[in-house]
Parts: sequence; C-alpha cells; structure tokens
Amino acid sequence: MSICHVQAQEIRHLSLKEAINLGITNSHLLKSNRAKIEEAIAVSMEANERKLPDFSVSGSYLYLPIQPNIILKSSSGGNGDNPKVNQVVYGMANVSLPIYTGGKFSYAIESAKYLEQAARLDEEENRAAVILNTINAFSNLYKSKSTVNLVKENLAQSNKRVKDFSNLEKNGLLARNDLLKAELQSSNIELALLDAESNLKLANINMDLMLGLPEQTTLIPDSASLVQTNSIKTLEEYEQLALLERKDIEALSLRKKVADIGIKNVKADYYPSLALTAGYVAADIPNFLTITNAVNLGVGVKYNLSSLWKTKSKIAQAHARVHQLTESEQMLNDQIRLQINQDYQGYLLSEKKIEVYQKAVEQAAENYRITKNKYDNTLATTNDLLDADLAQLQTKLNLSNATVDKVVAYNKLLQTSGILNNN
Repeated sequence: MSICHVQAQEIRHLSLKEAINLGITNSHLLKSNRAKIEEAIAVSMEANERKLPDFSVSGSYLYLPIQPNIILKSSSGGNGDNPKVNQVVYGMANVSLPIYTGGKFSYAIESAKYLEQAARLDEEENRAAVILNTINAFSNLYKSKSTVNLVKENLAQSNKRVKDFSNLEKNGLLARNDLLKAELQSSNIELALLDAESNLKLANINMDLMLGLPEQTTLIPDSASLVQTNSIKTLEEYEQLALLERKDIEALSLRKKVADIGIKNVKADYYPSLALTAGYVAADIPNFLTITNAVNLGVGVKYNLSSLWKTKSKIAQAHARVHQLTESEQMLNDQIRLQINQDYQGYLLSEKKIEVYQKAVEQAAENYRITKNKYDNTLATTNDLLDADLAQLQTKLNLSNATVDKVVAYNKLLQTSGILNNN
C-alpha cells in the first residue's frame, strides 16, 4: 500500500516564473474577473442596442358567446341592420424608433464603456495581487524546505555528538549528565524537525492548490529563482509611479466619470422623449367588418410631468455619489502613499537584516569553533558547546529566511507602485 502511495506522488521541480504563470492561469479570482469583464461587455452591447427600433407583433382570436348589440349608423342618419357577430380575429405589427430621449441612450453607452474599462483595470490590479501571493507562497515553500534541510543537517551533527559522548561516557571520560544534555538537545532538534516537516507539507499543499496541481505533487522550488539583482529607486519615484500606474486609482477615476454621467442622466428626465412610429393592423369580424392594409405612420411624444417634482431628489443622490467617489479617491491616494513608505522601509530593512545576519553567521561559526576548542581542552562546559551549536543553526536559518524575505519585500514594493505586472 505504501509503495502505491509513493508511486502516486509526483515530484516536480518548479521555478518562480513557472509558479507565477500557473498561478495566473488557475486563479479563481482572475477567472471571476474575466466573467465580470464579459458581463460588462454584454452591458455595453445592451446599451448600444437600445438605439435600435422596437418591433412587436400581436394577434388574437376572440369568441363571443353572447350576441353583442351592434348598431350601425347609416350615412343618412338612420339605423342600419344589426349584424350577428360571434368571433373576432385581429393582428397588429408596431415599430417604434426613438429619436430623442434627453440624451439617456448616449449617457448609458458612455457609462457602460467606462464600466467595461474599469472591469478590465480591476482584473489587472487583481492579477498583480495574484502574482504577489504566488511569490509569497513560493518563498514560504522555499523557506520551509530550507528549514527542514538545515534542521536535518544539525540533527545529524547532534546525533554524531551523542554517539561520541556515549563512547566517552562508557570509558569514564565524560559525566553522565553531559551525555544526557546532548541527548536532550538531539530530542529537541528532532521535535523541531517534525514541526518543520509539517510546515513544509502544508506549504506544499497550499502551493499545489494555488497552482491548480494535484495535492499529491511534491514541489521542489528552484533556489536560483530567488536570486535577484534589484535596482532600487527613490521613495519619491515610487510614489509618482504609483499615482501613474496603479490600476485601482484609474478604475476609481472611471467610476467617478460614470457617477458624473449619472447626474446628466437623471437631469434628462426633465425632457420629453420623441419617437417615430409605424404600424400595420388587420382584422376580420365575420358578417360585420374586414380590415386589411391598414398602415399607419406617426410621431410619438411622451413627457412625464411628475419628473418636475420627483427629479430633484434623484439629482441630489447622484451628486452625493460623486462626492463619495471624490473622497474615496483622496483616501486611496493617502493610503497608497502610506503603503509606499511602509514597503520602501520594509525593503531597506530586509537589506540591513541580511547584512547583520551575514555577520552573525560568521560570528556564530567562529564562536562555535572557539567553544569547541575550549571544550576539547576542558575549558568550556557542555552547555557552552550546545548553546554555540544552537546559535549557529539559528543564524543560518535567519540568513536563509532574510534572503527570501528581501525578494518578497521588493516585489511587494513593485505591486504597491503598480508596476509588478510589468516586471
């Protein structure tokens, strides 16, 4: 059974670029955005179709169970015969072509066009978010795997130390208490390895789900993908880039234009609507009347007088929506400036951490070397040796994680600046 399970697992080497491409392709968020774009396109088409003429056809057959009273007035003023009528058949065809609606059609078309553009911008903005999420997940997977490898390496060294200490203890050259301390450290490292392996499995499954891969796929992240040479700009340059490139700012601006058009659309209620009309009528009432070729042409005018006292509140609502979007623009600009500052400082901090951790790794290695020499010459205790070994492991982990965090911090800065899609 275990052999079948192993065979069912697929091992896949994965670069960051491959992960991003798969993440974009299989993102449910982006698929939802594409559906919204399709909906916006359909709404835009519907707005254009409203300019086309309306055409309707209707017909009826009526049976009259009770003889109606029909009195025909003759041309001489006398009453004619009372025909017997028990059924009526008629059909009508009507065509109406709008000529003037106060601009409502053009406003609807323009609004639909802006909303379609805004939907496309939303998709681009979310695409950048998907890219950053994929980078985050990839970095977490890499850090989890690096942690497992480092802890395994340290556990092997610790187990070897336990074996050496056990031989010394058997020969009476080491106190039993010192051997127990070494064994305890090995047990703690083994527990840390179990936690690290569990975190690696979860990070792997999370990555599989994000990329649309089977959950059993074991991913091996390419470390070379996380080696990037970054050229950092000034804080002011990133702020200017964000104001020019951020798609959410542009989308909000388009929605504000839609709100402005909404005011004009409401004001159009003050004006009458005008349409060309045409129709055809045919009817047959046996024993009484037959009508054919009854074609009519005309002009229809409609004016809703209640708009004179019902439109003011609608205009006030439309102005309020514009005001809300204006304030939302200002809030978004302030929020972006704050995000740029945070992400810029976060990137600079990640660079400084790497410098510090590189020195710490050198210091920890040198400290362990000195402590080991002292221990071999009975000038340091077992606790000193174990602490030095643990410090060496921790500094290696810190440096490995900081290197990956720098990549994430840089891409987060690009996303906040609105240029991650371009990179």
